[in-house]
Amino acid sequence: MLINRMNKTLLPSAVLIAVLLAGFSASVFAQANIDQVTQEGIKRADSGAAEQQRVEQIANQTDDLLSEYNTVSKVVDGLVTYNSLLQRQVNNQETEKIALAESIDNVALIERQIVPLMTRMLDALERFIQLDTPFLLAERTERLERLRGMMERSDVSSAEKFRRVIEAYQIENDYGRTIEAYKGTVPINGNPQEVDFLRIGRVALAYQSVGGAHTGTWDADAGDWVELDPAEFKNQVTQGLRVARKQVAPDLLIVPVAAPSEE
Repeated sequence: MLINRMNKTLLPSAVLIAVLLAGFSASVFAQANIDQVTQEGIKRADSGAAEQQRVEQIANQTDDLLSEYNTVSKVVDGLVTYNSLLQRQVNNQETEKIALAESIDNVALIERQIVPLMTRMLDALERFIQLDTPFLLAERTERLERLRGMMERSDVSSAEKFRRVIEAYQIENDYGRTIEAYKGTVPINGNPQEVDFLRIGRVALAYQSVGGAHTGTWDADAGDWVELDPAEFKNQVTQGLRVARKQVAPDLLIVPVAAPSEE
């Protein structure tokens, strides 16, 4: 009887302990599940942050690549423009090379033709001086002789010879539009006398002896010097000499001018 009573007493206690143990196990299990879920959430958050960092890194790399592409694109555009300009320059140089090659091929021919041309020009200049008003004859003749001597020199290029010939023509051309006073001699009464010449272009060439006793001019029709009326032309020629020497301001002058030929 006693044993049965004890068993009846221990049985509720064992049940209570079992219930307590079951509750404790469930609580422990629930806590383990929460920790596991928390850890999994933390892992997913860390993974998301890492993925976000990689996305941002890729985005930054993309921006850098785009910026580099734009820079390179501008450089390429500049090089295309520069190369186009260089190509046009090369094309122009090729054209110039062809022209220069043709010029070089023609140099010998031109030089063979230029020498006879210069000789004819000097002959024409000599005839012109002989037929022209006889002013500065010594100077002009000496210039012509220097040019003829230069034509025989081998150390002077054809270009320089041609330049000097053209320069002589230019000097002769300038005589026609300038006024000049210079000294020389004229035969007066059979005796050469020192005089002052007044040249007004090629329109008039007058002279006046030192002291003004004789005043004359060149007569192209007669081909000789003729005396002028001192009362009419002495003062005019004197004034013209002063104008030519820039001693007075230019003024109206009355000088003898040959009438044009009827031919």
